Order: sequence, then C-alpha cells, then structure tokens
Amino acid sequence: MDLDDHVALVLAEHVRKYPPALVELPDITAGTPDPGKPAKRRAVSLLFTDEQGKPIHDQRWSDLWRGWRKAAGWPEDGTFHSLRHYFATRLITSGADPTDVQNALRHSSLRITLETYVHWWPKKNRRRNIVSTALREAAGNRSGITIPG
Repeated sequence: MDLDDHVALVLAEHVRKYPPALVELPDITAGTPDPGKPAKRRAVSLLFTDEQGKPIHDQRWSDLWRGWRKAAGWPEDGTFHSLRHYFATRLITSGADPTDVQNALRHSSLRITLETYVHWWPKKNRRRNIVSTALREAAGNRSGITIPG
C-alpha cells in the first residue's frame, strides 16, 4: 500500500498502543455457506477493535462513528459513507488521475468512478476560438494576409 509518511507514522503509533487482536470470524472468502450449514471459521488479526479487543459490530460502530464525527466537527447527517466521498473528492481536487481514484476506491470500472465524480474534476481551460486562432496563425505565417479578429 502506498502510504504517506505521516499516515504510516500514525498507524505505527496505533499498532504500538493497540496491537492487532487475533479473533475468530466466519470465513466467507469462498462465498457464503449453504443454508443450514455453519460457516467455517478462521483466525484473523484485526487492527481496529472495541475496548475488549473484539470485532466492532454494527451498533457499536454507529456509536463510535457518532463520537468521531462530532470530534471532527462533521455535520450530524455525515455518514461513514460520506467519508468515502470526502476521500474521493480530496483526491480529485488534489490532482489525482481518474484511474488512481478508481483504484483507491476499488471501483470495478473507470466508468463508475467517472459517472460518480466527473463533476469534481477541474475543467480544462478550453478556448472557444481554437479554429479561428489556427486560421489566423496559418494566414499570418504565409502571405501576410490577416483575418479580422
């Protein structure tokens, strides 16, 4: 993963304070189990857990997110998914290439990225008079004929 030096330091400090917790989770890497059959389980190291070192479940995540959102000064209607859009728009407004944004968001196609975020990419300075400029230049380079502009 391509991490900024500061982000790498912050994550390293988090790992130092809160080492990854080994937990058992259902293994759905090969798909969901057949109905009525228990899922296979496997040990997984989690970098972010609750205070007891257990996986963060939906309800707990909502509680944590509310606190983080408030601490960051985000609006009350800001969802965790809003953070994804914020990340995407920061990439774009910082000059990221569309394929880099696609890869960062793990979109399956560039089309999805562009359909969602095309309005965030800065418009190129487009000249309305490209053809007339070319004609003026061509005429000026030949016989001294000028085209009124």
